[in-house]
Amino acid sequence: MSAPSSHRWGDAPGPVLADALTEASVLVVPVGAVEHHGPHLPLATDAIMAEQIAARIVDAAVAAGHDAWLLPTLAVTKSDEHAWAPGTLWLSADTFSRVLTDLGRSIAATPARTVLFFNGHGGNIAPLTVALRELRRRFGLRTFLDGVQVPAGPTEGGFRIHGGHGETSLLMHLRPDLVDEAAFASAVPQAIAGFERIGFAGRPVQFGWCSDDFGTGGVIGDPTTATAAIGETLAARLVADGVATIDEIVRWPIGPRTV
Repeated sequence: MSAPSSHRWGDAPGPVLADALTEASVLVVPVGAVEHHGPHLPLATDAIMAEQIAARIVDAAVAAGHDAWLLPTLAVTKSDEHAWAPGTLWLSADTFSRVLTDLGRSIAATPARTVLFFNGHGGNIAPLTVALRELRRRFGLRTFLDGVQVPAGPTEGGFRIHGGHGETSLLMHLRPDLVDEAAFASAVPQAIAGFERIGFAGRPVQFGWCSDDFGTGGVIGDPTTATAAIGETLAARLVADGVATIDEIVRWPIGPRTV
């Protein structure tokens, strides 16, 4: 049987794919979102970042000799913090968890036993982390989570949460046709800037929030310092980091479980 012409999961006929996959194959699942990103970025920002960076990681990993595969992107995920904004598409935590479980069941029906979720949306981190153990316990898979991490811009004061310097720079590199530079505006929530313990990820005390809680129109960050050049550099670093992740995954000494 002929070898597949690409390492894109959906490109190969089923029998060809089944013959090509082995227990050593690393399946990369981009996980994004379709949600409000202010007036300057597209709704699919997180899905675009996850899919395009994951695709580059897979291509680079294959070129380095790894048996990596790009699965279709999970675009509609847990985005209820933006449910107030028209255009946001979201699943409940329960539904999203069930989707991840069903995906694991489907993967377990193939020879592959290793899954790397490559995430582009912060709201997915908690359910994905739970899914790592669920898919391992129920189906014996080796499961990992990596994803897009963007730096804070010089004017953000650590608030790089949503639609700011990093994400905007990446989109200016990946899909400049979808970025409206005329709509750039700083949206840093100064009212909570002085709190040392309560805050977003990285602070010791987390809190429940929706993206319209801060009077910033749903954007939390400052896109005005973003450039395509910064995005290109950031994309290159994310790809290098992703390949390094796959390098370690293939050497990870804990194998699949028998279930």
